[in-house]
This record gives sequence, structure tokens and C-alpha cells, in this order.
Amino acid sequence: MTIEELYREMGKQMGPQPWLKPGTPWAETPVEIMLGAILVQNTNWRNVEPSLINLKRETGFVPAELRKLTPATITPLIKTSGFYNRKGPAILALADWLGQADDNLDVLKHRDGASLRQDLMSITGIGNETADYILMYTLDHGIFMVDTYARRLFTWLGATMPKTYPAFQKKVLSQFQLELADYQEFHALIDEFGKKIKNDADFENSFLAGQKLVVD
Repeated sequence: MTIEELYREMGKQMGPQPWLKPGTPWAETPVEIMLGAILVQNTNWRNVEPSLINLKRETGFVPAELRKLTPATITPLIKTSGFYNRKGPAILALADWLGQADDNLDVLKHRDGASLRQDLMSITGIGNETADYILMYTLDHGIFMVDTYARRLFTWLGATMPKTYPAFQKKVLSQFQLELADYQEFHALIDEFGKKIKNDADFENSFLAGQKLVVD
């Protein structure tokens, strides 16, 4: 099967996936999604939720209010998420970056995706995966995210993929192009599949057992 056929088959078998999009019960605002993307690095969502509650209480997820925080004052707010000495400065730098656009996400959405990604990647504490998550779920730029679940699924399907994030992503994107909503849905499907299918035995009992992914 091709990558696009994989996406269609997963959608057919698993159905529409709820995901972190502004206005859903999981994310009230785009800024909350951005902060969550940083805070969830190297931890689980249960540890992130108290940090977001604290940040909401202190700032309302308003970038101008976030910019009033300092490394010293943000640390106790996000301590449950771990790695706060890196995540705190990353959040403050992100708030400063938003301020350069007058906190207007519509302005940012109309910019070229590659330049936005470059800006995000220049912030210490934001890597490939976090940058792509922010781009796709808050700034309306569709992209394929190369996370652990995606790598594991492609391996199970027999596809030999590059080891580096950019090369893996480039190879996938060279095979097909989707609309924003489809990129979001594909990521959600892969992650939900990965949360349930955790080992080789699980995969052999899944609806994708016996399938082979063809990647040129």
C-alpha cells in the first residue's frame, strides 16, 4: 500500500479522531496548544495538566501576560512538567516571538510555513516535532510529523526510512500531498493506533497485519 492508501485505510477502520484543536474540550485556545506542545516534551499529559492550570490562572494564556513572567516566576508554575529550566525559557521566548507579530495569529498564518518553522526552530527548547505540532495545530500549515508512533508503524509495515527527522519527513511528503485537516487527522490516527498497538504481537492482531508499505 502507498502512504496515502495507509491513511485512507486507517481512517476507514478507526473512524474520525478527536484531537487537540482550538475550541475542543482538550484545548481552549491556540496559545494553550502551543504551551502544551512544549510542556509535554519528555513527559506525559497527566504531568502537563497541572502546569497548564497554573499558567491559565496566572496568565489566561494571553501572550502579553506570559511576557510578564520571568524564568524565576514561571518555574513553580510548570514544575510538574519536568525539565522546567528548559521549558520555562522556551515558553517565554515563544511569547516574545508572538509579540513580534503583535500576538496576531492570523498574521502568522499567512506567512510561509518554512519561514515560520525556521523561527520556531530557532527557539531553544523547540525541536522538529514541537515546531511541526505548533505549525499544524495552531498556524494552519499541514505537515507530516515524524514521532515515535510514526517510526514504529512504518517499521512494522516494512518501510525502510531515513533515520533523521527532516529526511524521513521529506521522503513521506514526496509521496503525497494532503490538505491541512487530513495531515491533522493522519497524525491523530497514527498516534491513537500507537497508543493501543504497543508491540509486535499487537500489530499481528491489528487490521494492518500483513500489509506492506511501499515508499519510493
